[in-house]
Amino acid sequence: MSSEFAIKINNLSKCYQIYDHPQDRLKQFIYPRLQRFSGQDPKQFFREFWALKDVSIEIKKGESIGIVGRNGSGKSTLLQMICGMLNPTSGSIQTKGRIAALLELGSGFNPEFTGRDNVYMNAGILGLTREEVDQRFEDIARFADIGAFLEQPIKTYSSGMVMRLAFAVVVHVDADILVIDEALAVGDAIFVQKCMRFIRKFMKDGTIIFVSHDMGSVINLCQKAIWLRDGRNIQSGDSKTIGEAYLQYTLQEVYGDDAELKKIEKTSQDVTEHEENMSIDYTALISVSDHLTEANGWKTGVGEIYSVQFESLNGNNDAVFKGGEKVRLGIHARALQTIENPILGFIFRDRLGQELFGENTLPYTNLNPVIVEADLAFQAEFIFKLPMLPNGEYSITIALADGDLYNHVQHHWLHDAFIVNVFSSKVRFGLVGVEFENVKLRLDKDE
Repeated sequence: MSSEFAIKINNLSKCYQIYDHPQDRLKQFIYPRLQRFSGQDPKQFFREFWALKDVSIEIKKGESIGIVGRNGSGKSTLLQMICGMLNPTSGSIQTKGRIAALLELGSGFNPEFTGRDNVYMNAGILGLTREEVDQRFEDIARFADIGAFLEQPIKTYSSGMVMRLAFAVVVHVDADILVIDEALAVGDAIFVQKCMRFIRKFMKDGTIIFVSHDMGSVINLCQKAIWLRDGRNIQSGDSKTIGEAYLQYTLQEVYGDDAELKKIEKTSQDVTEHEENMSIDYTALISVSDHLTEANGWKTGVGEIYSVQFESLNGNNDAVFKGGEKVRLGIHARALQTIENPILGFIFRDRLGQELFGENTLPYTNLNPVIVEADLAFQAEFIFKLPMLPNGEYSITIALADGDLYNHVQHHWLHDAFIVNVFSSKVRFGLVGVEFENVKLRLDKDE
């Protein structure tokens, strides 16, 4: 990857003037000038709102960066300034290359124009000549796949159709930098998959800035992430670390004073990633290592998980398991205060943080309610068959909660409590595999 930057932002700030009354705008226009002319200190008739304050970021060519934060944190303001739609109050932005942006749904489209007219207008805004759009129009129409609606006014489109057309234009402008602000949230599954294929292809050479409230997508697509809060860059780093910190913050905001999530720091260095063995054979070996004491996360003090066991039920006592083998995952916890509706559960994730599968004890406790008094120990047991997995490193996140499916508080959350390494897998495609009994290819005999 080249060390040359694609975007460099230095001490960027954006301030808006908020007027309480319409007449205050006129006063602000007239009175300060008169007061300065007469030697008086000018009076201010507005309040300042800083949407961004002293944000500095450098994004290298070829990097994919996620930007996270609550609504009103400054994400869209930052993107609009990167794209040249807003001017900063102070600070500077340098960009290298053509920028294509998917910001607010339908931004850059005229609702009275047809889809065809908007393609030409929007592509022109993004830097294409009319001749270039002529050459690419059929490909744009084919990608959008909205049929005869292409000749209808945009105001007759559904939100999904607007997104289809906007993304189709962006795909064909040969951009160097792609900016996406929650644009894929309204697409249907088939079109979103088409977009994701384009994004992954674009990531090989281009630079991506991706804004989403879906942390799974941010962790999956982005190498790094930036967390904005109240217009400031409060934390940046690898997307997994930022995702975990942001998850804790958002849950704390939801819980309020009901529970205080105290961060658990790692007590040792992260486990070194194992080199993947890409050879293909006919066994799928899975090694599982206890990472409980090094796991980070949070706790509230209401209860805690103190032990996790992962063992084979096929008589295998080693730390190496085979795909398809029946295993038992046991989670042992202790109540420090009375827990009315205890829930123990786990999530199995790949190295990108994608959730592959998981379960919790709600299916059992919904039928058999359990109350755990203070100072009592309790445990959950999950028996299942290990799936066939591709080579790589996986992790198991475990959690203790109190409540029900729709209303609960996570009292103890441990990221990466177990590290799972898969070697010599026979899984060729996809995130998981199944064990095929037979695969054949033959010619049909003439009857």
